[in-house]
Amino acid sequence: MPFDDLRQWIAALDRAGQLKRIQTEADPVLEIAEITDRVSKSRDAKGASGGPALLFQNPTGHAGSQVLINQFGSDDRMKLALGVNSFDEVAARIRMFMDVKSPQGFLDKLKMLPLLTEAGKFFPRTVPTGPCKEVIKRDNFSLLDFPILQCWPKDAGRFITLPCVTTRDPRSGKRNLGMYRMQVFDERSTGMHWQRQKVAAEHARERMRATVADKSAAVDIMARSSGGSVVPEGDRPSGKMEVAVAIGTEPAVTFSAIVPAPPEIEEYLIAGFLRGAPVDLVKCETVDLEVPASSEIVLEGHVHLDELRSEGPFGDHTGFYSLEDLYPVFHLTCITHRKDPIYATTIVGKPPQEDAYMGKAVERIFLPLMKLTIPELVDINLPIEGVFHNLMIVSIKKSYPGQARKVMNAVWSLGQAMFTKCIVVVDEDVDVQDLADVTLKVFNHIDPERDIQFTLGPVDSLDHASRLPNYGSKMGIDATRKWASEGFTRPWPDEIVMDAKTKALVDSKWKALAKELGLE
Repeated sequence: MPFDDLRQWIAALDRAGQLKRIQTEADPVLEIAEITDRVSKSRDAKGASGGPALLFQNPTGHAGSQVLINQFGSDDRMKLALGVNSFDEVAARIRMFMDVKSPQGFLDKLKMLPLLTEAGKFFPRTVPTGPCKEVIKRDNFSLLDFPILQCWPKDAGRFITLPCVTTRDPRSGKRNLGMYRMQVFDERSTGMHWQRQKVAAEHARERMRATVADKSAAVDIMARSSGGSVVPEGDRPSGKMEVAVAIGTEPAVTFSAIVPAPPEIEEYLIAGFLRGAPVDLVKCETVDLEVPASSEIVLEGHVHLDELRSEGPFGDHTGFYSLEDLYPVFHLTCITHRKDPIYATTIVGKPPQEDAYMGKAVERIFLPLMKLTIPELVDINLPIEGVFHNLMIVSIKKSYPGQARKVMNAVWSLGQAMFTKCIVVVDEDVDVQDLADVTLKVFNHIDPERDIQFTLGPVDSLDHASRLPNYGSKMGIDATRKWASEGFTRPWPDEIVMDAKTKALVDSKWKALAKELGLE
């Protein structure tokens, strides 16, 4: 059954023994982050990592408020959030819908009816009102009323770190739901850290283009603003773009805000697919946008197209501080919230953190979509320590010379995968989830000069090592077996593997041997 709201999700975590309520007073400035960081890197008696979800019930300076953090911080909680025992269940549902073929006759159409009926449940619906409207503040409101965290000592201030940010495509009218950190500047304004390649940033650029008559001038403005340059006041586009931010949404909506969805597919539809029921939306009070009706907190407002402000530093998921840069400013026009709202947040930093488990869920669930474009793909692994955009290990069914390099370029053409700094391609018999096996095979199989290729292109804005912000080099490693048709004329050796008969013989004796050897 889907969760109606964050509170129902918290109750489910409690029933599953996955939640700890913290009565001890803890400061939103640094202290809650330090406690959570220690918990997220801990292991329980069974060796499971991630620690429990935490509900801080006495944040310093915010009597009566509660802070939820680490809600997704384990494999078990991610599966609970999505209502599955295995991420493969979600992947299988995606494959089922992808495999639908056009009906050839009346009977085929009848067979499709159950599937179409189920798909009809996924689309969001607008309702007259919802819990997020219990308190409406058009005047006398302040972001500082909420226990917003400062996570690390050199952070530029407090940051909203788990917001579901809604914008609208000015061309198609479609909504986009993304997650972008928001530095709190004062009571009524924040930074809006939508990186240059994100969908919301493109929405803003489209609005800029529409306000500049001279298209060549518009291109110049895009180039300067994307490079972090301040556009001279006389050249700046005018106007505003409406934005709505939901904080404390039910888990499927929160998760959908981070998934690498194709631009034409709305994230609220993905959330409906994941939860098996539509997301209820309500109209905002001061902007023409919709937000989840059960949200704990909703921030409404706009960004000025002609305004950039220095944002950061911020302790990021790379394990390093992302540096100051220029980003749009979000100006609030209204806040609505539930009575006694629960502030949902997260911290990022040296892995593993909560975002690691969210990222691994994305990896498993969206593998079928990657296979649509790259059919030879067998499996992928984005190691947590590679912080997702630094390393991808890919196994393929190799059928022709040069195929590994084709796969590298195909990955770099896929949405957010374009940021992948290093791609390692191995044969299908290599278990990409076993890093020891990968290491053994890769470094035995490569001739570095022959098998490593470099290319230039867009890189993640958080990459502090690139030659320029947002632009740098990427590396692909072909660690597949080399064929004669690829110019390799030497014999390729067999891998050392014990024969089946001997393995079966030792298997039959292993229980007694293990006892004798003290290996039980």
